[in-house]
Amino acid sequence: MNVEKVIIDAVNAQIKITLEKADYQESVNKTLRSYRQKAQIPGFRPGMAPMSLIKKMYEKGVTADELNKTLSDSLFNYIKDNNLNILGEPLPSESQEAQDLDGEGPFEFIFDIALAPELNYTLNKKDSIPYYNITVTEEMVDSQVKAYASRGGRYEKVDAFQMRDSIKGNLVEISEAEDAIKVEDALMLPSFFKNDEEKAKFEGAKVGDVITYNPHKANDGNEAELASLLRLPKEVAKDVTSDFTFEIKEINRFVEGELNQELFDQIYGEGAVDSLEAFRAKVKEDIASQFVPESDYRFMVDAEEKLVNKLKDVVFPEAFLKRWLLIADNKKTAEGIDADMPKMIEELKWHLMKEDIIKKNDIKIENADVLAMAKTITKAQFAQYGMANVPEELLEQYAGEMLKKPEQARNLQDQAMSQKVAEFLKGAVKLTVKEVTTEEFNKLYEKK
Repeated sequence: MNVEKVIIDAVNAQIKITLEKADYQESVNKTLRSYRQKAQIPGFRPGMAPMSLIKKMYEKGVTADELNKTLSDSLFNYIKDNNLNILGEPLPSESQEAQDLDGEGPFEFIFDIALAPELNYTLNKKDSIPYYNITVTEEMVDSQVKAYASRGGRYEKVDAFQMRDSIKGNLVEISEAEDAIKVEDALMLPSFFKNDEEKAKFEGAKVGDVITYNPHKANDGNEAELASLLRLPKEVAKDVTSDFTFEIKEINRFVEGELNQELFDQIYGEGAVDSLEAFRAKVKEDIASQFVPESDYRFMVDAEEKLVNKLKDVVFPEAFLKRWLLIADNKKTAEGIDADMPKMIEELKWHLMKEDIIKKNDIKIENADVLAMAKTITKAQFAQYGMANVPEELLEQYAGEMLKKPEQARNLQDQAMSQKVAEFLKGAVKLTVKEVTTEEFNKLYEKK
């Protein structure tokens, strides 16, 4: 066997592999012996069929399989052993001549490969890139504090109804029919009625009052809501348009929890904050930390736009890439690839630059980095449900479950690596820090 690289130009090359039959014949013989041991052929006991018969039946297919395997292993081992940074996948060369693989050889196979171009650029403090800090407003803090207070809230029975109260009572259809609809202990939230006129009928109502209203109008004919209220199948409930009486038996009002030490301990752990002022400061800090990934992501978007310009003169093997893309995805067309190629090249430049930064600066991702990323994401997910003080063991458990899924583990590794590249760039270039509101931050994407 002989493997060699032939340079065509700076970004195109060929790998030529010469195989002798002896390079794969032993593997062929071993596979055929295995087939013989397992073969169930009429007239012969298991494992006793003549090898000549086994060869007649299987040798051609086995030879083709073993030749392809030897060829593939040789190709990719050469690429790996020689640290070739290739784009796409090797392709059988269009200059490859047909060969009689039934002969004794030697056989020559030629593969086209695309080489990643050499990148020449510098990063320094002359490169100014904006970094947007999203301002945490008092309104954001108020909203989060209110959400936490709601967690410690409770329902209290009251005598008079106000909007957002829930009411329970007996619902009776106004009808002379014997099968008039009756629902005991029906539960309603009039503040969610679609019809303002029906909603107004309950304002100021008291326990014991009997209200006449129309459920169909109140719910704008929504069959799911009517079915739930009347405890009927949807197909029946949607046709119920009668007025009903509702005798109020109970009114419940949600009362938010007190902003006291008990709540502070519940959210952040015992003794972590000891006053409302400290609690609000901690809430503000948490909100700010949740904005950091958004700011970092935007920084990388702007870094790409700025830094990729340094590679404007880099040449790529576009002809090879077009050919490879057509083969790799049969849904693509030559016209579509031509149209998309400029954008793809820009994305490829940024991808290669990040890889180059990682290599030149010896940036590495350890298992601990991936686990930390998984825990950060898990913590953010818990925070969405108002759980700020999640025990470390629970974070470890949930993060561990994420890492058991191969696709999620790969995504987490990519995110962890991207985070490290962002941290490196923030130290290598000049950051132009800008304070923006969430509205201003979101408009940055509208401009693109």
